Amino acid sequence: MRKFFILALAAFMFAACNKTNDQTPNAQMVNDLTDYHAHAIPDSYRELMAKHGMALDEGFPLPQWSAEAHLQMMAETGIDKAVLTLPAPHPYFGDQTECNAACRQFNEELADLVESQKSKVESQNGTEPVESPFAFAATLPLPDVQAAIAEARYALDTLGAVGVKLATNVYGQYLGDSMLDPLMQFLSDRHALVILHPHKPSPVNGKVMTQTPLAMQEYLSETTRTVCNMISRNVFALYPGMRVVVPHAGAYLPIAIPRMRSLYPVMRKNGLVGEIDFDANLRSLYFDLAGSPSDETVQALLTLTTPDHLLYGTDYPYVAPQVIQANIERMKKHLVESQKSKVESPELIVRIAEIEVNEGYLEQYLAAAHNVGTKSVETEPGVICIFPMQVKEQPNTIRIVEIYRNQEAYQSHLQTPHFLEYKQGTLHMVKSLKLVDTNPLAPESMPLIYKKY
Repeated sequence: MRKFFILALAAFMFAACNKTNDQTPNAQMVNDLTDYHAHAIPDSYRELMAKHGMALDEGFPLPQWSAEAHLQMMAETGIDKAVLTLPAPHPYFGDQTECNAACRQFNEELADLVESQKSKVESQNGTEPVESPFAFAATLPLPDVQAAIAEARYALDTLGAVGVKLATNVYGQYLGDSMLDPLMQFLSDRHALVILHPHKPSPVNGKVMTQTPLAMQEYLSETTRTVCNMISRNVFALYPGMRVVVPHAGAYLPIAIPRMRSLYPVMRKNGLVGEIDFDANLRSLYFDLAGSPSDETVQALLTLTTPDHLLYGTDYPYVAPQVIQANIERMKKHLVESQKSKVESPELIVRIAEIEVNEGYLEQYLAAAHNVGTKSVETEPGVICIFPMQVKEQPNTIRIVEIYRNQEAYQSHLQTPHFLEYKQGTLHMVKSLKLVDTNPLAPESMPLIYKKY
């Protein structure tokens, strides 16, 4: 039942967007359900794609969309706000002047839509201050970096955009390219919300894309490829002001990033990569759950991030309203059931081990305790914390805070090779051992504690 709780909790990680552009998405802030993965497809965009014969470039026809239909879907499913972005393809076809004008037109049309919907709500509520049910993230005219910076400034300052949308690549120029650093610096300085979206990879094997449409697999590869490229250049650590939303539950990142971590030392030693601060990179990333991810997918994602960095997403209008409604109802049901289960049988195990070490063995014991604690937290998903501490006035007295996700995780921990090695190797070092079991009073605050650290 816990896996359902994780999925439901993740699905309702949401935040209201505002026009100050300084609010980090966080589930603890608001009570509104905000859709961070929703597309607007205005007629002007559809016409531009048709003009260049690009309407089917992504291997899937542009779906029909209207603001009225979108609002109806939101009303039926209980979504309070949607952050709109343009879909793929990116509106650059070799003519930078055309791209600049198109992006400006799209951004102004979306800004007008946001304001018009706000006006409609205001007229129904008299003088009460209200927000539009829509917000938007601006499209930038890449590959011209200076034009993109200018458009981002205009969209944020004049049009009221809540952030920007960036394609994973613009016809071969991938995010993470050093040419884009001035744009990254600008977005970081502005503490901008950056919504990523996969686009057709370039170059690409057309036959492969025909056999397996982009949306089925390559979009996940493209997202993973781009984020890993940015991490390998330490982009998110170098420009920490950005708050970046990664689509589709992080794609393959829960598999890719541990591999990058494991290979990093030898790659760094041989000069194949520069300095990478993985933890600093991951702190900037949020993940939308568009695509109806499985419980297992969300649990894998939570090995990279914390629940407060998971955001709701529908991928409307590419996903039918009835599917969106069914997903929300399913998650609500599992949330209620899992909350009942947690009340009836709390799972989190928190205990304090009080240890007195024999004279002459202190250094050896401290090394062994550090080793088992580090290995357990790094390699065991169910081990949340093993934190040894030394009492200042009594150096041979050690206290260890141990936190396990549940009883199953604790029992599994006891059978691991590193714990058995620690247990057998320190028996002669320990004079006394006392385990103090506790009842955690506010386990829901734990993600905030670790995020704050």
